Amino acid sequence: MKGDELQERLFPMVTGLTLRLLEARLLAMTPTFASTDAGDLLKNSALYREFLAEREEILRHKWIESEKAGRDIGFEKALLDWMLKHRSTWRQARIASKK
Repeated sequence: MKGDELQERLFPMVTGLTLRLLEARLLAMTPTFASTDAGDLLKNSALYREFLAEREEILRHKWIESEKAGRDIGFEKALLDWMLKHRSTWRQARIASKK
């Protein structure tokens, strides 16, 4: 199976699962009382900060790979490529730097 073909098959499964997990975590964090501003809660959450840091790395990867290809490779391809090649190492380094 070619790399592009593998990405086309895996991407919907990986992103769908990632989005469902993120949504479930965010819903679990939402308090039941109405006095808390959900926007502030979201912005201050560790999960949201991790999401933003990961997104920044994916965008950086997209830029680098697009430059190599001489064209815009698109966010979806960059996301899957980064997840398959770099995510575990990035997360381990990020966890180690917080200790």
